[in-house]
Amino acid sequence: MNVNIKGKASSFMDEFKSFAFKGNVVDMAIGVIIGAAFGKIVTSMVNNIIMPVISLLLPSGNNYADWKFSINRGTEIINGVEKAKVIDIPYGLFLSEIVSFVIVALVLFIVIKKFLGFVMNIKKAEVEATTPATPPPPSAQEVLLTEIRDLLKKQAQ
Repeated sequence: MNVNIKGKASSFMDEFKSFAFKGNVVDMAIGVIIGAAFGKIVTSMVNNIIMPVISLLLPSGNNYADWKFSINRGTEIINGVEKAKVIDIPYGLFLSEIVSFVIVALVLFIVIKKFLGFVMNIKKAEVEATTPATPPPPSAQEVLLTEIRDLLKKQAQ
């Protein structure tokens, strides 16, 4: 059994190169990298600008990361010390993530809407360029001449 491993590896690498360096794959990779960077910018903006301003506007003045619902479940005795059983449901960070999501979704919506509008305008221009122009309606003089021609044909018969 004679197997040409070097030839198969070379063929595999050639196929991978043709796949990896196609325009679509490279464009997609660039989009993912830019999207990740944009996500970091939005997260920073929400965490460092928007949410602190919201914290200032609310009466408690606490950091949004400390916002939570506390549910008191009674007390329990641990090592002879009575402690309150409290369940905390932190919602500040969750609200921060919601604000980040809304900003990203809004930006994507605007970009996609503008991009699709641009693409639709290009397609519309292409369709208009390929469809033949409709001839203008005949002028009054042409209509009159056509009627005269038709009358002459009738008289000749």
